Amino acid sequence: MSTIQGYFDPRFESVRELFAEQQQDEQARGAALCVTVGGETVLDLWQGVRDKDNQAVWEQDTLVNVFSCTKPLGAVALLQQVAAGKLELDAPLAAVWPEFAQAGKEAVTLRQILSHRSGLSAVSKTLPPEALFDWDTMSAALAAQEPWWTPGDEHGYAPVTYAWLLGEPLRRLTGQRPGQAIANSICEPLGMDFFIGVPDQDLERIASVSRLRNQYGDEGARRLFGAMGQPDSMTAKAFGNPSSMMTGTNRREWQQADILSANGTGNARSLARFWQLLAHDGQLDGVSLLDAALVKQMQQEHSAGDDNTLLCQTRFGLGVMLEHEGPGGSFGMGKNAFGHPGAGGSLGFCDPDAKVGFGYVTNTMGPYVLMDPRAVALSQAVYRCLQSID
Repeated sequence: MSTIQGYFDPRFESVRELFAEQQQDEQARGAALCVTVGGETVLDLWQGVRDKDNQAVWEQDTLVNVFSCTKPLGAVALLQQVAAGKLELDAPLAAVWPEFAQAGKEAVTLRQILSHRSGLSAVSKTLPPEALFDWDTMSAALAAQEPWWTPGDEHGYAPVTYAWLLGEPLRRLTGQRPGQAIANSICEPLGMDFFIGVPDQDLERIASVSRLRNQYGDEGARRLFGAMGQPDSMTAKAFGNPSSMMTGTNRREWQQADILSANGTGNARSLARFWQLLAHDGQLDGVSLLDAALVKQMQQEHSAGDDNTLLCQTRFGLGVMLEHEGPGGSFGMGKNAFGHPGAGGSLGFCDPDAKVGFGYVTNTMGPYVLMDPRAVALSQAVYRCLQSID
């Protein structure tokens, strides 16, 4: 195993030691961690390997699929459009996407979409694998889809359909493919090495993703995986329709698509930078990500309790998960932390009280439904350091 590379503030040496310890696991391949406190980066570490043969060393500029850690970028991009007066949180989404006004969705709002209350967590009609990479096919399928429950009455996480529920309005409002719109309004202004649709010249930097062997997670994971074995259930369709959702991760088609719910490709440094801004109400050192009032709306509880898709307790703001006490629900810091995990272990979040931005990525996927214990252990270690400094 390669040695740890990067920078750490000596006050956070215990976090570096834990990161190194995690990488000693015999199944560990590659990972990176970046943490900001206020305007400073206190940890920027990486270690391990990035190729499927475990030969290529993880580099400073290695990229990896962070799965649902991508979702808050799409949410912020739409909220930027709200700030610009181009759409409203509580107006029908059909105002910018007329074809959406069918099958009982005429009154569905952006607020309901962002907080997973729209009833559109999955497409019921079985789609061919290639549909996942055809923007118009997926948008049309969601425009035609009848909600699985009365919009606004319940909530259920939309693991993949979120890409088109946000991306099609964004495409119509900006005239750009969604990945490019997010690059223009978020990634480039913040200096993030992050892509939704990786350019040809950057493909060679992407780490190959694999799963931990013989690990089955907690009770929530076993319950979810059991439901996914029932082909006609909403949970199974949410994660497995089209079937390429479960098999495409290391394919070029996936890496270069605009699946802004699940295929963001970047590094821990970029996640930490994004959350650094949100920890400061969207503004820091002359850089503006989002109006402070809308950042506050993101943090307000919009959904809480039984999740129709994940079959566990979840708590959502607008486009983000909120801290909660249920299994797997804690970010490991303060009560006002908010952010988003990604399938397999990646995590991006902020603690606005401690002014922390946090990014963790890995190419060794764990089996947990919400927060991965590896990432949470690191965030808890950061928090302990902060408390000892104070």
